[in-house]
Amino acid sequence: MAEPTSRTSERLDSFTQERFTYFKKEEFEVDWEKVSESKFARVYKVKIKLWREKCAVKTFITSSDYRNMLQVSKIGKIKFKYLMTIYGLCKDSSVMEYMGRGSLDNLLTTHALMWPKKFQMIHEVTMAMNFLHSMKPPLLHLNLKLSNILLDDHLHVKISDFGIINWDEYSNKTEFIEHLAARGNISYVPPETFSVNAEPPTSKYDVYSFAVVMWEILTQKRPYCGMNMTEILIRVTSGKRPNVEMVPDDKPPECEEMISIMQGCWCQDSSERPAFSETVCMTEALSDVLKLPDKIPGKETKKRSRKIEKSVSALPRGDSNDTPDGHSDKDIVFYLKHKDFESFKNVLKKEHVSMLFKNDNSLLHYAVASGNTECVRLVLNHGASVNCQSAHGYTPLVVALLKKYHETFGLLVEHGADVNIPEQDLWTPLHFASQSGDDRAVRLLLDAKATADVKDKEGWTPLHLAAQNGHENIVRNLVSRLSNVDEEEGQSGRTALHTACEYGHLRIAKVLLAKGADPNRTDNTQSTALHLAAEQGHFRIVRLLVNSKADVKCKDKRSYSALHFAALQGFTGICRLLLSHGEDADVRTCQNWTPMHLAALKGHSETLLVLEENGGSVDAQGEGGWTPLHLGCHHQHDEVVSVLINAGANPNMAEDGGWTPLHLACHNSSFANVLLLIAGHANVNMQNNSKDTPLHLAVQSSSVPIVKALLMNGADKDIVNCKGYTALDLARQGSKEEMMQLLKHLED
Repeated sequence: MAEPTSRTSERLDSFTQERFTYFKKEEFEVDWEKVSESKFARVYKVKIKLWREKCAVKTFITSSDYRNMLQVSKIGKIKFKYLMTIYGLCKDSSVMEYMGRGSLDNLLTTHALMWPKKFQMIHEVTMAMNFLHSMKPPLLHLNLKLSNILLDDHLHVKISDFGIINWDEYSNKTEFIEHLAARGNISYVPPETFSVNAEPPTSKYDVYSFAVVMWEILTQKRPYCGMNMTEILIRVTSGKRPNVEMVPDDKPPECEEMISIMQGCWCQDSSERPAFSETVCMTEALSDVLKLPDKIPGKETKKRSRKIEKSVSALPRGDSNDTPDGHSDKDIVFYLKHKDFESFKNVLKKEHVSMLFKNDNSLLHYAVASGNTECVRLVLNHGASVNCQSAHGYTPLVVALLKKYHETFGLLVEHGADVNIPEQDLWTPLHFASQSGDDRAVRLLLDAKATADVKDKEGWTPLHLAAQNGHENIVRNLVSRLSNVDEEEGQSGRTALHTACEYGHLRIAKVLLAKGADPNRTDNTQSTALHLAAEQGHFRIVRLLVNSKADVKCKDKRSYSALHFAALQGFTGICRLLLSHGEDADVRTCQNWTPMHLAALKGHSETLLVLEENGGSVDAQGEGGWTPLHLGCHHQHDEVVSVLINAGANPNMAEDGGWTPLHLACHNSSFANVLLLIAGHANVNMQNNSKDTPLHLAVQSSSVPIVKALLMNGADKDIVNCKGYTALDLARQGSKEEMMQLLKHLED
């Protein structure tokens, strides 16, 4: 265990620092803009007159916070990429760099982040925390939460407010916990802090807080939403954590490893939580796997799951090993690589143009890659084959396209380059140009008689690629040469309209519809463009399709309509639009689920309200007899349960196994839902098919507060289940002392 690190003065002796800057108020310009305020501090955006630099001035409301910041500021000259830079101090304030994008707390509620960005942010937080814990002695944060994770203009993370909370300042554990609660930190506090004989925090405190931060980044949700401090305390100390199932379904395979790291970091036993020095290696590896490519793509993703297959890195680069086999004139490629074009022209011989180099690239490939049109012309004049192909199937024309050397492209076409030669995956030059967004090259290719509707191995046309990647001008050029814009690709049977609608390209969808694209064309799963747009949350595209006579009642192979997908994802506006155009709020899937079931499953309470307002049944029974209220209780969505109860849902409906929503809430130890159901007149003595009452299940789940609530509301402790056991019998079997005393007390 790392030692507690509240003795900041010890740390100050460990460093020899230059003098720290102390600012006077007159050194700032007069316009102070308040950007945030809490119970403990206010933050202003100001400009330092001398530096002409924006900065943040944080004024502390409590003297203890300023005192702690004063101590930490003395080591502020230690720079680290992912820690907030502290410029200096002012009276009752610290002066720090200004972070224009605010906190991660605000960003997660307003922006839908891509998975690579989520993984990057998690890794950067790990880097910052590993740095703090690597100091001698370690510096604990004890205040790690989303509002203290700030973002620069490029959405890179910087940690702030470390060292402000000091365990030694509190006379007892209760006072410490109350201070954390006042700061809004209770969701980030590890279970050992609530124990009777709590020890001073160790580095594993921050590890637990980091796990909750990970969950928030992955889900973009709030943990323990709607619960008060007592309910959170009960859940945490009993080993319950935020629901991992709330991580979106479109997560990449690598997310399972990230979830595993998260679960290790919030382990109930603090000794089993990994140190940041271990975690940082794992998050780095996962972040690198999902990192967005920074090379110019030649052939990228056609479907969301497809890996990058071809890029400029596959082109001839003139490496030292790229020498003619068995020839003495090995410098010929070297000159092109180093752009020594005069030497190249001097040594070029006719026999060079027929040689093959690395990956079967010819001298013409290298000349094109060099970007020198005169060298290309010279090689062609020496008799080079203009349509020669490398091992990847690339012609010199493809190299020119990927490098965007349009003049060279024109020269190759003049010398008879075939614009329709495919490479090994049957990508033609038009595929490459359409995918990369090179509309000039597309025009040149079409003018040179390139086949506009050519398909690759998987049936993708250039139009599919342009539609997927949002290249509107290219789409316009292509459709002007096509008689049919509804060509289907081979694997999923989707048209360009499907692709544009899935990826949210509204203007392209308009172009395709104007050219006669069928809005009701289905793919291999019987999905229309409307299904895909609704699932991805593209409201304006859904509206366009509906206005273009798309069938809102169309179902896919699983009998899912667009309304089902919108409800499942919580896109309330889309649900309202579809309902206003005639869709049935109680439309069923092949498993008998209604949109309301799916909204309840995922915790979308606002969507439930819209469905109910439009005639959706709150008591509809799906597979297994489950109602939306069953699903809300099973997944512990408190707000969903509240909305359904207020809308008149019957809390006493039983599913096929005889379980009522109250049975499920007791089984899951969901105290808040138990109270909501009781307030909604749930029968506390109903028995399921095993004759268990909610009280039986609450005893088995060791939930004393729920047992008390049931007993106070008329639960009969003497009811026996199919095995002949009362609730007290189950408490005795499990050696649940507190439960036994409670039930015995009532018996006496």
